[in-house]
Amino acid sequence: MHIAILTFEGFNELDSLIALGILNRVKKPGWRVSIASPTRHVRSMNGVVLEAQASLREASAADAVIVGSGLLTREVVADRALMAQLQLDPSRQLLGAQCSGTLVLAKLGLLEGVPACTDLTTKPWVLEADVAVLNQAFVAEGNIATAGGCLASQYLAAWMIARLEGTEAARAALHYVAPVGEKEDYVARAMRHVTPYL
Repeated sequence: MHIAILTFEGFNELDSLIALGILNRVKKPGWRVSIASPTRHVRSMNGVVLEAQASLREASAADAVIVGSGLLTREVVADRALMAQLQLDPSRQLLGAQCSGTLVLAKLGLLEGVPACTDLTTKPWVLEADVAVLNQAFVAEGNIATAGGCLASQYLAAWMIARLEGTEAARAALHYVAPVGEKEDYVARAMRHVTPYL
């Protein structure tokens, strides 16, 4: 099981790395979570440099893909050569998008007739792409999920784990990362966002 997190230049660390951390709480043979980028190294909006673990081609063949967000997403969607490398298909993959990553799915034509969540900055551009934007943190329809707000990445990761490994695996992953003294409340609250869409 390969889950790729698309991470572009100018990426938001919270979006890519929170999902990476939670998804990697699943300890199962063959479970692999990778940062997938168009170049060998990408620099975040705050100067953190990551080395890609997978290419966009590998991401397009992955079982599940999360499209992360960042400062340069409008440049990403304007780059035809880069966008052409993204061969994403919800009929064979689980697809998720975080904040401005929703714009990537919209521009790929994957959100036609599907309501979406995104951050407040990206909302006008997603609306411009003829996608209905909901005023909530998480939504999923079929094999596509979107989340809005950096810390909503926990819901995207939990949804993906629940879909791939079941709700108990999702609860266990969230429980591991939840603050001490708040674990039960944290898990219950997160799962309230995800469960209606499973």
